Amino acid sequence: MVSAHDLDAVLDELRRLRTRVPQLTGALAAGIDGLVVAHDTPGVDPEGLAALTAASLGVAVRVADATGNGGFRELLVRGEGGYVATYAAGRTAVLTLLAQDRVNVGRLHLEGRRAAARVGDVLDAAEAAAEAARPATRTTPAPRTKPTRAPRTTTAEARTATDS
Repeated sequence: MVSAHDLDAVLDELRRLRTRVPQLTGALAAGIDGLVVAHDTPGVDPEGLAALTAASLGVAVRVADATGNGGFRELLVRGEGGYVATYAAGRTAVLTLLAQDRVNVGRLHLEGRRAAARVGDVLDAAEAAAEAARPATRTTPAPRTKPTRAPRTTTAEARTATDS
């Protein structure tokens, strides 16, 4: 679970990113499962965007794998009115940026990659801290015990027991 402090750090990073790239119209950090972590997306439904990001991420991961290009790093979609860029952010999250059509794509990638790395660091550290706080699970199996068996009976004994 991500603490309120970590969520604030992620949200601050999203806001600073929008300041550094004025043509950004939204920024969203989400888990690869499609759940929103933090967002700064005025006018856009963050839950819907996170779900669509997870769906497009699934396809992008498969395409990268099928073509032998390694693990997923980023995805860029250009529409008539602008861009949607998604970057890997640590082990279990992504950063999705919405930008106007007039954005400098090189600057978008530069700032998006940096921000994704920072967001990923925060979320990975939060995940590691949560993992360390969980109670340790038993690493050695419980000793096996033999079940008690009923004494064997011969066919003759079994017949006489039922015949009586």
